[in-house]
Amino acid sequence: MKNRPVRRAIGFILNGVLLTVPIAIVFFIIYKVLVWLSLPVNSILYPGEEHPISIISITVLLGFLLVIGYAGSKLINEPLQRRFNKWLDKIPLYKSVTDIINAFVGSKKKFNRPVLVKLNKDLDIEMIGFVTDEDLQELGDIQGKVGVYFPMSYSFAGHLMVVPKEHVKPIDKNSVGVMKYIVSGGIVELDEEEDDKK
Repeated sequence: MKNRPVRRAIGFILNGVLLTVPIAIVFFIIYKVLVWLSLPVNSILYPGEEHPISIISITVLLGFLLVIGYAGSKLINEPLQRRFNKWLDKIPLYKSVTDIINAFVGSKKKFNRPVLVKLNKDLDIEMIGFVTDEDLQELGDIQGKVGVYFPMSYSFAGHLMVVPKEHVKPIDKNSVGVMKYIVSGGIVELDEEEDDKK
């Protein structure tokens, strides 16, 4: 028990070494490369004088690192990321879950067009939903209709309905605020400050 603080201290020291040594090695290599690049430049600009590092060598090194970084991201990072994403897509339910998450919060949000949908020509009753699909060709020869998702209050469930376009009226409000309004059962007030169109 008495050695426990000592062991923890040694563990922290080793952890510090593991974190700092790679950084120190990188800085040492960069310094040596800068000195090596500066030798021919300094012999021309400052003959007979010692200037370990010149501005030109720093610029050359930064340019080199920029080219290597760009090439690495295009030739290594992006292909690896595409392969990894393809592998993840093969996992059952993974794609469905990520599609649902992206629909709510991702850069390709699907619930960004709130609408009022008239349920019946004779009755003046409307439901609040979100247009999620305007091209329904994958379902067959469906024309003049759109897919509208109706979230349910106090739930993440909802219904997708195919409705005539003439029954759909856009709501000129923030889609996040409309979603909160629906899910809360109309208790939460619509947020005027947020704007989807930014």
